[in-house]
Amino acid sequence: MAKKTIVSVKLLCLKCRQKVMKLIAKLEGITSIVIDPSKNTVTVIGDADPVKIIKKVREFRKSAAIESIGPPKEEKKEEKQGVLVPVAPKACQRCDVWYVVGEDYYSYCAIL
Repeated sequence: MAKKTIVSVKLLCLKCRQKVMKLIAKLEGITSIVIDPSKNTVTVIGDADPVKIIKKVREFRKSAAIESIGPPKEEKKEEKQGVLVPVAPKACQRCDVWYVVGEDYYSYCAIL
């Protein structure tokens, strides 16, 4: 029987969302994954165990928690006009990699 599991997780950037989506998609029995960045929630519909879902999300983000578990409801799709969606940065500090190179690689003249 399909369940609707809502997990609250902090999604800071596009890379975070993609990584969480890929981790959850690896589980068997999932029919739908919806990420809502404005509420910081991930909604998973399917036969997958909610404990396994939260374990997969916590592999990436340690502060993930289950908000609710219940039967999936048929939601009426309404057209939203004029709704502004906040734009997330391309990468947060955790996902972005910076390389620091010291200045010791220059060779100095030993004669002077």
